[in-house]
Amino acid sequence: MGGLSIWHWLIVLAVGLLLFGGRGKVSDLMGDFAKGIKSFKKGLADDDPATAKSDAPMKSIDHQAAAEAAQRAEADSKVERSMS
Repeated sequence: MGGLSIWHWLIVLAVGLLLFGGRGKVSDLMGDFAKGIKSFKKGLADDDPATAKSDAPMKSIDHQAAAEAAQRAEADSKVERSMS
């Protein structure tokens, strides 16, 4: 039970041939894998804001105006609850 006989190796070879087929299947799989990695890296590079170039100036958030809007919304909800 320690070693594999010739029949075991023939079965493993047959299963390997069934899975990967004959000529060129493994190289096709690896080529597709490489294309996927390249497109993934390209997608990461496109999403990077440091490399993205834009003519429009960067917009900032006015935190004070946002806080005032939140206070107004809270006050409006209190008024609505008191009228109900």
